[in-house]
Amino acid sequence: MLVVDDEPMVCAHLRTILTAEDGLDVVGEAHDGAEAVESVLRLAPDVVLMDLRMPGVDGLTAIERIAALRRPPVVVALTTFDADSYVLRAMRAGAAGFLLKSTPPEDLVGLVRVAADGHTVMSPAATRRLLASADERRRADRRRASLVEALTERETQVLTCLGEGLSNAQIARRLHLTEATVKGYVSRLLMKLDCANRTQAGLLAYESGLCDT
Repeated sequence: MLVVDDEPMVCAHLRTILTAEDGLDVVGEAHDGAEAVESVLRLAPDVVLMDLRMPGVDGLTAIERIAALRRPPVVVALTTFDADSYVLRAMRAGAAGFLLKSTPPEDLVGLVRVAADGHTVMSPAATRRLLASADERRRADRRRASLVEALTERETQVLTCLGEGLSNAQIARRLHLTEATVKGYVSRLLMKLDCANRTQAGLLAYESGLCDT
């Protein structure tokens, strides 16, 4: 097993926990993503515990590079936080699981063994956070869809133009309006859709299917 973390004390702590168990052997440590990839090539570990946030080459990039190897080891993302975006990015990059550093030692060892057997693992806290986040996103998507559906025909036309990246002048020419009128529509749209700027509104138009491209 290879332990990767930019803090040597964390590596030492994990090494102590893991090597205390029968059948688990830590063959090396690495302290950034680039060193992690080099260590995988040199030491050929079966499992890699990979911190995500490191200076230089981060853990996500390292996971992608390791996953591209001919015979990649099992990589488990390890971090102090459970932001759903990092969970998803780590899994898409090729991680077999996602564990919090706060995972109790006895649970950590068991989950590492499960990962080594080829199964996906995720700490309970990260699982709960990911499920909650997915539910939040679904509610937010439904709310945004209802806001877009409530727009007038003209507001929808302006929103579509924003989704296509048009300027106020271009929108005015397309819809045969004055720029001042378009500016007023854009301001009201941002307020109605709870968007901070026209970029967010344009993205919402794209996500809502108003734009062909």
